Amino acid sequence: MSKNILVINGPNMNMLGIREKEIYGHNTYDDLCKFLIDLQDKNDCKISIFQSNSEGEIVDRIQSAYFDGTDYIVINPASYTHYSIAIRDAILAVNKETVEVHLTDINNRDEFRKISVIKDIVSQRFFGKGFDSYKEAIEYICKKLK
Repeated sequence: MSKNILVINGPNMNMLGIREKEIYGHNTYDDLCKFLIDLQDKNDCKISIFQSNSEGEIVDRIQSAYFDGTDYIVINPASYTHYSIAIRDAILAVNKETVEVHLTDINNRDEFRKISVIKDIVSQRFFGKGFDSYKEAIEYICKKLK
């Protein structure tokens, strides 16, 4: 069974290690990408990584997942989590199992961050554990395949 996993990261994720270090830590986006590539090898899967600050580009990438052999999507919509119906609709349109991730515990932050417009259409959510939120998401998907 194939395990082609697309990891999508939303706005400002490219600024990890620069932005709000007291919240997001000192690791960079490149560190996250390297972490994900290591997970690929450890979990016998292929991980493709995409990041954009543009909602439309994220929608386009989700839609292309329908055609490119992607089996699962792991998404950190970042600030789009709280209001992007376009991203929600794209996830529904491609009908690929999707897992939501966040570096921080969104339930213990600003009130608006507790809102996720995709939480009811994803199969699982992992948050509050930094990079390990991604690790848990990848392991969740790979465990389902065994």
